[in-house]
Amino acid sequence: MSAAASIREAYEAKSPIAALRNSYNMEIDDAYAVQEENTKHWLKQGRLLSGRKIGVTSHAVQSQLGVDQPDFGMLFSDMAFADGQEISMSHLLQPRIEGEIAFYLGKDLDSPGITLAEVLSAIEYAVAAIEVVDSRIANWDIQITDTIADNASSGLYVLGSRPVKLDAFDHLNCGMVIENNGETVCKGQGSACLGNPLNACLWLAQMMIKYGRPLKAGDLILSGALGPLTQVESG
Repeated sequence: MSAAASIREAYEAKSPIAALRNSYNMEIDDAYAVQEENTKHWLKQGRLLSGRKIGVTSHAVQSQLGVDQPDFGMLFSDMAFADGQEISMSHLLQPRIEGEIAFYLGKDLDSPGITLAEVLSAIEYAVAAIEVVDSRIANWDIQITDTIADNASSGLYVLGSRPVKLDAFDHLNCGMVIENNGETVCKGQGSACLGNPLNACLWLAQMMIKYGRPLKAGDLILSGALGPLTQVESG
């Protein structure tokens, strides 16, 4: 069975598999090729792309996962949940959550040599977000190629209901707090995400041009964690 088929089987059966690196010799480009194969498969099955996610952007998450660089994955419309909507654990295998800033694009970002100024101009607004990350790899035993092939360990996402213009908040010092039943379980801030969430957006725009799926107007960007991963349980 191919690496891509192994990931799909784990996704569909809701049953984790052993780390791909144990069975497949993959470099980073190979892992993105696996991700792209599954993206094409799911698009043919009728799933719709809603944007992209950037993974492992904070040093805290990199340390937690033993990963030393960011990655990207595809967001599909069926991953989206509304603010306050209940999420069934049956959708997931071994979820964790991250507090993030999401950005909506009002313009395409498809020019070679793209600059930060072009990224800023293309962003229509930002919104608070929670990403529910998940791994098809048993026990989160991942290295960079495992998580890339597994669509950057994507799961679901929840968007806040209050859009904010870029000039209305401090991207570096904006705070993030996650609470569980009134108890603070995670804190973070904008600068934890590659120094600035907008740096992460620029990195993504450049990578998407490199890999042939440039960002378009209407795309959502989940820009990456502002603090550590937080484990969640039913209830």
